[in-house]
Amino acid sequence: MSLNDLTRLRVRAARGLSAAAAPRHGERAAPIRGRGMDFDEVRPYQPGDDLRSIDWRVTARKGKPHTKVFREERERPTLVVVDQTRSMFFGSRGRLKSVLAAEIAAVTAWRALADQDRVGGLVLGHGAVRVFKPLRREAAVLRVLAALVEANRALSAAPRPAERGDETGPAGDDAWWRLVPPLLRIAGVNHRIVVVSDFLGAAAAPSDAPPDAPPDAQRTALDALAGIARHNEVELHFVHDPLERDLPPAGRYHVTDAERRQAFDSGDDALRSTYRALFTGHLRTLEQTASRSGMRLTSVSTA
Repeated sequence: MSLNDLTRLRVRAARGLSAAAAPRHGERAAPIRGRGMDFDEVRPYQPGDDLRSIDWRVTARKGKPHTKVFREERERPTLVVVDQTRSMFFGSRGRLKSVLAAEIAAVTAWRALADQDRVGGLVLGHGAVRVFKPLRREAAVLRVLAALVEANRALSAAPRPAERGDETGPAGDDAWWRLVPPLLRIAGVNHRIVVVSDFLGAAAAPSDAPPDAPPDAQRTALDALAGIARHNEVELHFVHDPLERDLPPAGRYHVTDAERRQAFDSGDDALRSTYRALFTGHLRTLEQTASRSGMRLTSVSTA
């Protein structure tokens, strides 16, 4: 995957737009009436109304002062949050989860920019979180995508967890706790936040949360996202691979994570049932949390 690959997705994003589409992501009508961009109605003048808003044509026609009322619009910047940790470095067909996540993020960012939104992002890598404040510039999107490519390429050369010592377990459960504090700082309120990940580790309590983990992060990083959704529009894109849902056809297999080697018989019905239950349980946790907190959840397969 290269920066050129993600840049070419701008064409796909543009094709998904329509001149007659719904209101732009960056402009949401607020219930507060004031002097904004969208005309709402004309009504009789009331003391305190801005004199610049008087509709002189209606005033002359009706013989009484009338004023224009506008519906104030609130900008909603887009933040693309992309997981590029080791658990994403997997794929049995089509593409790696990490590559699919980068593609989803790229299309989202290009589409938001075309909608004239400010676009920023957070890239969760195997040792750091890159943070980019939302800006309404092509260069801002390119910076996010360049960081994505860098994090993606680092996965193939990343040292094993045992060598690195900065993540707990193969999924790097505590990696999510590097993401939560900067996300809380940059998100604020009234943002559109698009999170693309397999969410492995996001629903687990950290073994040793960092000192700067915020109090309202509650028990898990997924809980923290639910808290952020109280004041922002949050979308979760759950990226997974077919082999994570079901074991391969019956047979004897050997698998490795470059550190350990394991043999198993996929024809064992009990093993197949337990394996699938792990996946469905993870998905059910995501669904329940999303439903409870008003987050939108989309499931996307590498196939």
